[in-house]
Amino acid sequence: MSPELQTKIANWRLRAATNDLTLEEMKEAVAYLRSDRMAAAKASAVTAAKRKKAFAEIPSQADMLGELEGL
Repeated sequence: MSPELQTKIANWRLRAATNDLTLEEMKEAVAYLRSDRMAAAKASAVTAAKRKKAFAEIPSQADMLGELEGL
């Protein structure tokens, strides 16, 4: 999270605590936080796909032993 966004979040929290947060600021906060979560979800999906691919490429024990028996 960027320092700019952290500052904005702190400001939104302070203003929300004092009931000075406007509807437009609330919408902006939701948009920023949602976009950050969407980016994290996409990154997580990419990592999961890479793990699945790596797992699929690992041969099973039976395949490895079968190759030894054929020698």
